[in-house]
Amino acid sequence: MDTDAVRTFVAVADTGQFSHAADDLSITQQAASKRVAALEKDLGVRLFTRTARGARLTVDGQAFLPRARELLQAEQRAAAAVRPGRRPLRVDVIGRRLAPAGLLSAFRRTHPGTELTVVTHLPAADAAIEAVRSGTIDAAFRAVIRPARQLPAGVQAVRVLDEPVQLLTGPGHRLAAARVVTPDQLAGHRIWIPGLVAGTEWTAFYEELAAAFGLTIDAADPDFGTEPLLDTVASVPALATLVGEQTHLIWPAHYDLRRIAVRDPAPVYPHALIWHTDNPHPALTMLRDYLGSQPGHSSAVTWTPGWAQPPADRVSSR
Repeated sequence: MDTDAVRTFVAVADTGQFSHAADDLSITQQAASKRVAALEKDLGVRLFTRTARGARLTVDGQAFLPRARELLQAEQRAAAAVRPGRRPLRVDVIGRRLAPAGLLSAFRRTHPGTELTVVTHLPAADAAIEAVRSGTIDAAFRAVIRPARQLPAGVQAVRVLDEPVQLLTGPGHRLAAARVVTPDQLAGHRIWIPGLVAGTEWTAFYEELAAAFGLTIDAADPDFGTEPLLDTVASVPALATLVGEQTHLIWPAHYDLRRIAVRDPAPVYPHALIWHTDNPHPALTMLRDYLGSQPGHSSAVTWTPGWAQPPADRVSSR
């Protein structure tokens, strides 16, 4: 059913005049008459009786009027559900314990009226990039392996946060008493990162880190989650793992785990924001402006993979 014709019918019913309805809708009287005539033909009934004093609803017109109003209200609700600014901003992160989730939480505190939907089910950067391209999500936080020239048309990725990597050990590890270690000091130690998946950006990061500093990264065994990982590192002195500085971890006090800074150089994980340039959601602009105002890159001596994009001065659209 032509909603413009229904809207014209309601306007004529409210004003009692085709000419007044046409003025309200910014169309000609002839166009208003044609719309109503087409609607009458579609319904198979007459909706108005034309008189010298205007248009009067027929019995069928009176029956149709409340349903016509409901139809127009439903149209407005449907449009509002997807109109930018009327629906939550959908943003992908790898996990809710990791640094990008913390960035989103801080952004939400700064903009308390902004509605967010956090997505965590996309397996890797390529899936997130495709979801941004297709409009399934509005933005994603990922480390982007492919060069900018290989991104789909309209998709942009800007490096927004360099997150230092820390060594996590149990109390019996040989480096447990250290406050700071260098990447070279990690050589010869077994660093356990279970469940690394080939083709993902985090696997690419650790593979290049291992190659750069001669590290032994053991990806054996499935990834059963954070709690079993912490339990094993706490109880096996020969094991350590690597975690992001801003990764939110909680463990029982008796684990006595140690988070040790890695410096000279400090390996940093290059988080990027991915979005589509045609996306008009106002909260996306707000998020980009917020990220552009944050200190995302360290002034210390750092190491990043060769595929990491150069850091951007800011991520704002302005």
